[in-house]
Parts: sequence; structure tokens; C-alpha cells
Amino acid sequence: MSITPMDEPAGGTPAPGGPAQATPTGSEPLLRLRRVSKHFGAVQALFEVDLDLQAGVVTALCGDNGAGKSVLTKTIAGIYQPDHGEMFWEGRPVHIRSPKAAAALGIETVYQDLALADNLDIVQNMFLGRERLRRFTLNEDSMERAAAETLAGLHVTTVRSIRQPVATLSGGQRQAVAVAKAVMWNSKLVMLDEPTAALGVAQTRMVLDLVKRLKDHGLAVMMISHNLNDTFEVADRIAILHLGRMVAQDRASAFDRQSAVDYMTTGGSSREIAASGSTTGRN
Repeated sequence: MSITPMDEPAGGTPAPGGPAQATPTGSEPLLRLRRVSKHFGAVQALFEVDLDLQAGVVTALCGDNGAGKSVLTKTIAGIYQPDHGEMFWEGRPVHIRSPKAAAALGIETVYQDLALADNLDIVQNMFLGRERLRRFTLNEDSMERAAAETLAGLHVTTVRSIRQPVATLSGGQRQAVAVAKAVMWNSKLVMLDEPTAALGVAQTRMVLDLVKRLKDHGLAVMMISHNLNDTFEVADRIAILHLGRMVAQDRASAFDRQSAVDYMTTGGSSREIAASGSTTGRN
């Protein structure tokens, strides 16, 4: 089952054909950033950052507080505009000037606060601002079917009813609804900001399984996380920022926990990992 039953661009008119097909892993990256810089007054938040995000690959974006992770995420999401550098989407240069423009490309972001309305039910949250209409009234049946199909496609089976208020959901269930909301709209890249923060063991397992299913469906996933256990469990690649610079970017097997901590805290590491046979450096 497709996890994107809603092939609808920002304008609200249904798009022709089926769900967008992600670029196969190993070919041109879905998103490439080259020498992207961003400053706020005298503060240099990002300095000549390179980043590749591929379809069907989970990339963990790691770094200490103040490393630039949120600024980089918001730059990709269209909230901030880079001062210098280039961005390429499916091999073509792009300027993402707003979150609406990012969504039109297929870029969705699930922030740590999830941006869900507690007083609304699951269906209402998933379609908030993008409601389906039929003769000037809400097409409740169509929205319920699409919401149910998306949740089923992600194997989200723990919610009692898609009409229950979001306020009644657990932390893991809320995260699942936020992710499902993100992938309904022709998404190709989903960025997750600390998706397991403040979750218990069982809820964390649910969210990590969800991240793996996004990858299995061919989506590119960028996950910001301070939890290295979660990072090494689900990430195919790891990119590490230190004081606004991309200091390491490689396969997850090219790192161990200590080398990742070294890069996060000092910007470098002298450790050699047996899996890669060499010290991981900037890629």
C-alpha cells in the first residue's frame, strides 16, 4: 500500500498519476547542498556546509547544542534563506524561498513540538489547512479514507480510532500522526527533529520502526537526534556539524559512538573504525 494516497500540490488541485517516485538509492542525491552559509548579524550559524540526502536512506544529522542543526533544517525547509551556496533538488538548482515552496517540491518537516492541535481529532489534524471539499462542504468520508490508508501504510495500528482527539494520544502515537501528516502530500524528503525526545522505551521503539518504514517506502529521511543509540540503530549515513561546519559525513558503519562524540564535541577524531578501515573525515 502506498503511504502517499494524497498526490496534491500546494494549490490544492489533484496531481495526475500515482505517488511520486523517489530517486533510487545510489544515483543522484535527492537533495544536495554545496557550500551553504548562513549568518545572523555577527553570528556565523552555517559555514560552507555540504550535505547529500538520498532517497531510501536515513541520514542522521548530529551535533552539540549550537552546532547549526536547526538552522540547516530550517534552511532546507525554506524558513531561512542561505546567504551563500547552492541547493540542488533532483539534480536541478533550486531556491527554496518558503515552507510552501519546500512542500511543493516534496519536503516536509516534523518539528519537535509536532504542531498538532490537541482539540482536533486525528483526521482533522492530518488535513489541517488542506481540507478536502465536496460542494462547498468538508468531504469527511474522503479524508477519513485517506487518513486511514496512510496510517495503515505506515503500520500505525495502536490508535483506537482516527476520530479520537490528539490530546488523548501517547507521545509515540502523536509522533506517528505528525509523520503520517507529513507523508500524505507527495513527500519525498521528511525531516524529523528529535523524534524520540521525551519518549519512553516502547514509544521510542514505535517511532524508530516508523522511521525504518519511511526508508523502506523510498523516502529520504533526515533525522536530528542527540541519542546515539537511536542514531546507530536506524541511520544509514551520519552527518555531523560542529560550530556551523560539516566536519564529518559518511556511512554509519564508518563511525563508532566515541568517534561520533569526538566529532560533535571537538570537530575531529583520530579514531579508526574497523568497518571502514580509515578515519572518517569530511565527505
